[in-house]
Amino acid sequence: MSEPNQAWAAGKTVLVTGGTQGIGKAVAEQFLAMGASVTITGTRIGPSCYDEPPAGAAYIQADLTWPEARAEVAAHFDRLDVLINNAGRGSAREYEQDEFEAIIDTNLNAVMDLSVRLYPYLKAARGSIVNVGSLASFLALKETPAYTASKAGLLGLTRALGDKWAPDGVRVNLVAPGFIATRMTEGARTNPDREQKLLRAIPMRRWGEPDEVARAILFLASPAASYITGQSLAIDGGLMLR
Repeated sequence: MSEPNQAWAAGKTVLVTGGTQGIGKAVAEQFLAMGASVTITGTRIGPSCYDEPPAGAAYIQADLTWPEARAEVAAHFDRLDVLINNAGRGSAREYEQDEFEAIIDTNLNAVMDLSVRLYPYLKAARGSIVNVGSLASFLALKETPAYTASKAGLLGLTRALGDKWAPDGVRVNLVAPGFIATRMTEGARTNPDREQKLLRAIPMRRWGEPDEVARAILFLASPAASYITGQSLAIDGGLMLR
């Protein structure tokens, strides 16, 4: 029998990369509300550089594109129960090789590096990793080849690590958000023609909210998902049905 929904995270140690805004912020806030000790990462000097960072979370400045930054993040921990690999980015220059490689480093290589570095603590805690993919984990986005390749690779990595670490009690899963109302989608949401075109493709005819993705992430990290590993969950208002 699983622990009560609002009790299982109390006292847990959680790392949310890219936890300053959007989905990462929503995840951090929900863990904090449940009594977890939460650390977030961001690229700016401090949390005050963001509009409304999650109150109560510890902050580490880190550009996860770089291995040195990932090593510094891992060095902050001597225990960890939950790792949420949320940090990621895309660009309008992804057909340029330097930008392609930088995005692969941020979105995929950083996830592998941090997961391996923090694995001993997750093993000791019989903890959980949730990777934040995208519908690009399944679908081709032709204008963003690096983003598409990294998120598709993240799906494969989730499966491989889920298989490898299952005997040690470490579960690894992935959420694949669709069109969520975050800073990344602001351009589409403020363009009425583009927004209507996108919404027509979504059976539920609306944008998703960061909290809706966060709730799915917390489920996968929780004891309620204790027999789930190596899996992916699309949170897309039905878009993948089309």
